[in-house]
Amino acid sequence: MAKTIGNPISWAAQSLGATSDHVSESVSHLGSSDVRHLPMVQPLTFDDLKYCLRAGYTDFLETRADAIFIVLIYPIAGLLMVGFAMNMDLVPLLAPLIAGFALIGPIAAVGLYEISRKREQGGEVHWLDAFGVFRSPSFGAILALGFYLVLLLLVWLMVAQSVYAQTLGPEPPASLGAFATEVLTTGAGWTMVIFGTAAGFFFALIALAVSVVSFPLLLDRKVGLPVAVVTSVRVLRHNPGVIMGWGFIVATLLVLGAIPMLLGLIVVMPVLGHATWHLYRRAVA
Repeated sequence: MAKTIGNPISWAAQSLGATSDHVSESVSHLGSSDVRHLPMVQPLTFDDLKYCLRAGYTDFLETRADAIFIVLIYPIAGLLMVGFAMNMDLVPLLAPLIAGFALIGPIAAVGLYEISRKREQGGEVHWLDAFGVFRSPSFGAILALGFYLVLLLLVWLMVAQSVYAQTLGPEPPASLGAFATEVLTTGAGWTMVIFGTAAGFFFALIALAVSVVSFPLLLDRKVGLPVAVVTSVRVLRHNPGVIMGWGFIVATLLVLGAIPMLLGLIVVMPVLGHATWHLYRRAVA
């Protein structure tokens, strides 16, 4: 008998009930630190990145309506963040907030990993499958890793605010236009750009190292958070050039997606999310 979506409210209630059955198991599994039997890391090439992007785009085309429905909330959230930053006291954090998408992007894409995983298994896929992450045995570890990335974002914003205070601050700019002029035409502004970019690169590298394959690994296998993070770091260590190239591609596409009022993220986020799943499948045996 064919499955139907049914009443979303009743479906959500059933899903929450099923999720509760996994919580205790997830929490106990969260602290597992047995890294003696780590997943095998495989060598990657730039051809693998091309393949992953093509496969991610194919997944996006095959589930376009579903993926757009899910990721539409992310540009909206981004626009709210920008509106919040338009407060003159927070204008210096506007660029760091947008750049912060690169730090928390893996959290936003968890549902997309699940869709790609389901599609890989065959059968019909719809947007409700994204919420299968709530029933994952490693859901507690996924939450914990997401919390750490959000914490990393908050620390990054504090560092960015400190860089501004030591260069163009500590007083807030008179307007957005005046702030842009100061940044581009003064020595203090360029100092802020240089030090801010260096700090941002450092935080982005941390996020890339701990999350490049950890979320898909937690979804795909019953492993603890330490194993997922260590495996992710090992992928970077064994393929530094390729993974750094992947980070550059992600950052570039996120910037391009953010330019048209963040609406480009409606396409960029699902393509990158699906592509990350395929990168995980190539990187971890």
